[in-house]
Amino acid sequence: MRIAVMGAGGVGGYFGGRLAAGGHDVAFVARGAQLQALRAGGLRIESPLGDLHLPQVTVTDDPAELEPVDLVLFGVKLWDTETAAEQLRPLLREGTAVVSFQNGVASDEVLGRVLGPEHVVGGICYIAATIAEPGLIRHSGSLQKLVFGEYDGTPSARVTAFRDACRESGIDVEISHRIEQAIWEKFVFLVGLSGTTSMTRTPIGPIREHPRSRAFLHDLMDEVVAVARAQGVDLPKEYADDRLAFVDGVPETMTSSMHHDLERGSRLEVQWLSGDVVERGTAVGVATPANRAVADLLAVHADGASR
Repeated sequence: MRIAVMGAGGVGGYFGGRLAAGGHDVAFVARGAQLQALRAGGLRIESPLGDLHLPQVTVTDDPAELEPVDLVLFGVKLWDTETAAEQLRPLLREGTAVVSFQNGVASDEVLGRVLGPEHVVGGICYIAATIAEPGLIRHSGSLQKLVFGEYDGTPSARVTAFRDACRESGIDVEISHRIEQAIWEKFVFLVGLSGTTSMTRTPIGPIREHPRSRAFLHDLMDEVVAVARAQGVDLPKEYADDRLAFVDGVPETMTSSMHHDLERGSRLEVQWLSGDVVERGTAVGVATPANRAVADLLAVHADGASR
């Protein structure tokens, strides 16, 4: 496949690197220090599943310099979604798929509005990967999975082709025939994890063990479920209980990317996580006091320490 990776961070850098190593034509769109490092020394990945070094990669800061592609792997930070979507227009041709592996549930709405819904394929990813230094992606653990699918549930040729490309590249992959529900299922857990770990500045272990923080974690997730159901997403009413049981099975050291961003003094995605839950709750008449507390208090840090 001919693939463009929009955003060469932990997610885009890792999966784009694996796809390139698997023999696919991959171009990266990056900026700043990451752009310079990829140009100078290529892309390196450190992973328990095997290290990788691509000495030379195709990389640019201007998508207009690239030829149209079969698929765009879209992995920019949420606040850059609309700007990046506008920039990638030159990469599109009839049938080009744009698959977002960002956090949250709002990005596909933006992509559909900017690019047209016919280009949007839903996606979620499961991985712990970060930029350890410019040009180096560090993957922790063995989990590295992509789930994606057409919003109408059809097993389209472009989705099947991307699944095959992932398999050829050693990536765990699954086609979902109910991708909207799958995205919301992950969002329930993500909002709970990001909100509690960032507010307490601790990993999940102490949060799930203390009865009051555990109850708050449940409330955060339960509000997401209520909002989703009010929007017509088919989540079970007691789905927060299921996610709380899931939390009990994850490593006690698990935390969220937003917690890492907070500790580094970086900009936060809270507006598109708990903040988005609050906005959607207001629109559908669902109270979201726990998520409002997270959104309002983390607003103090939302722009990052340097802003």
